[in-house]
Amino acid sequence: MQIQDLPYPDPGVPDARSGPRFLWWLFRNQLGGQLKALAWGMVHFVSVSALPFCVGVAVQAVVDRSGARLALAGGLLALCCVGNALGDTFLHRAAVTNWITAAARVQQLLARKTAVLGAALTRRVAAGEVVAVSTGDVEKIGWFVEAVSRFTAAALTIVLVCVALVVYEPALGVVVILGLPVLALAVLPLLPRATRRADVQREKAGHATELASDTVAGLRVLRGIGGEELFLDRYRSASQEVRHAAVRSARMWSLISAIQVLLPGLLLVGVVWHGVHLARQGRIGVGELVTVYSSVMLLTYPLRHFEEIAMAYSFSRPSAKRAARVLALERATDTAGSRPAEVPTGDLYDPATGLLASRGRFTAVVCGDPDAAGRLAERLGGHPSEQGESALLGGVPLDELPLESARTAVLVQDKDPVLLSGTLRELLDVPASGAVAAQDALAAAQCDDVLAALTQGSPGVDDPMDARITERGRSLSGGQRQRLALARSLITDPEALVLDEPTSAVDSHTEARIAEGVRTLRAGRTTVVFTSSPLLLDRADRIVFLHDGEVAAVGGHRELLHTDPRYRAVVTRETDEETAARGQTVPAAGGGPEPALKGRPALNGERPRDREETPDDGALVDDDVLRRLEEIEETA
Repeated sequence: MQIQDLPYPDPGVPDARSGPRFLWWLFRNQLGGQLKALAWGMVHFVSVSALPFCVGVAVQAVVDRSGARLALAGGLLALCCVGNALGDTFLHRAAVTNWITAAARVQQLLARKTAVLGAALTRRVAAGEVVAVSTGDVEKIGWFVEAVSRFTAAALTIVLVCVALVVYEPALGVVVILGLPVLALAVLPLLPRATRRADVQREKAGHATELASDTVAGLRVLRGIGGEELFLDRYRSASQEVRHAAVRSARMWSLISAIQVLLPGLLLVGVVWHGVHLARQGRIGVGELVTVYSSVMLLTYPLRHFEEIAMAYSFSRPSAKRAARVLALERATDTAGSRPAEVPTGDLYDPATGLLASRGRFTAVVCGDPDAAGRLAERLGGHPSEQGESALLGGVPLDELPLESARTAVLVQDKDPVLLSGTLRELLDVPASGAVAAQDALAAAQCDDVLAALTQGSPGVDDPMDARITERGRSLSGGQRQRLALARSLITDPEALVLDEPTSAVDSHTEARIAEGVRTLRAGRTTVVFTSSPLLLDRADRIVFLHDGEVAAVGGHRELLHTDPRYRAVVTRETDEETAARGQTVPAAGGGPEPALKGRPALNGERPRDREETPDDGALVDDDVLRRLEEIEETA
């Protein structure tokens, strides 16, 4: 794989059982690139290591006054220089290619896992950790993968040089062979401590990244409540902890580097001392002494790669562990698309709660627990965050469909949708049926003022579709972001659209117009809205009230206001004290008869009405009207 061929058609299925296994899987999937880097590394290191032999031959030729051997030495030196230049150039090229392609493979795997898990990813892994893995950790993993081949070439070169020294001059070669293992293994006792310090540094850096991400995401709210300085102080504290951990880690690595310089120097001193002693005895010549001395001096270059591979592994192991933890996440229920790729039609049904959203109707779902509503919305979309029965669309389990088919059939917009940076045209350029125009979707979501704000904030732009949206739409208010996200969802025109609190940040007048616009635009299509807003509920074809994870009541908004006090308590935000003041009690989840109002005994075993029916004048029932009706009932 070359850089120009990226991205990978298929990055493969990673071995995410542990960090080391993931690194080994990456290495095996880049075997061709690793062998190429190894070959060029051998050319480079062997050329460098052969220079002392050429110099030794030249020196000895001068001593012996041999012109032929001097010319031979010159030719060998030129050959080594050419090999050194070519090997170094193409080794760097191959190593960088391995680095970039490994990092690209990991990023593709992370992107694919993010697309598969969807919103469930950030519920199982902190968003800051995902950011840290996809940025800094990816680079460290790529560093280790590309360093392996260079280290292997250096290690093989050291073995070849040692063998050559023993053959060339046994008396000095034996000293080198005995000393090199000590040089290579001397730092091993320090590596576990260095690795632990590097792990602590990475953990603290990940925590600081998470804190920074959370602070930036909530900056608008923090400024509103005066908590900006508090969170900034927390980030400063976390940043200082990262700095202290980095200094501690750097001290250990500087000690390892010092040892890597000290011990080769001591070996060099020992070789020179022993060589001079042998030269005085006449057992070796001057050229041989120069050759051995130069060889030992140049061996410090490939020995440096032992330190590099140790550092690369120490930094990449925790990074690979975090990446493997993310890549090991699976959907709570997944049959890998056992059914053919199709987009079913029909009623949307959740067996766990008994919720039924009829095809082609606008169904509102009221649930007192926002977290339970979010989990149910995920389940209706075919990608639940926990084990359970699959939702059915037209009788077809969504979990048995290929993921692309399931998400084409049912689109879920959660309560905190994300707007990507770019122009409005790019934001709305999403897979869609083509039946809904962008202008119609924007009009239904009441985005006129949003378009005006975007145009005003983009100088030189006349067409609002060319106006730029900042990262996550931070320049817009919460209500404006909600409406743009709603317009984006409406454009896709899915078979079933699930909206989780789509108007929670919108004023009541705009909310009423949005409710009517969505109802009109989605006519004949299945729409499910999780909300407790009376404005939306009053325009729904059917309302399903959930209590304790099960369907407790089904009907119209006005009907449920009068017949189900639990529904009324959720929609009107009625407190327990207000309920008690009316003389009402909410029945338990297990059912049971509902007590009658004070002064209104049950007649003929029938369940008395909690309130008088209000005239069908299009107005909503508020608390003051209900209290007045109750007083009239008691007086009568």
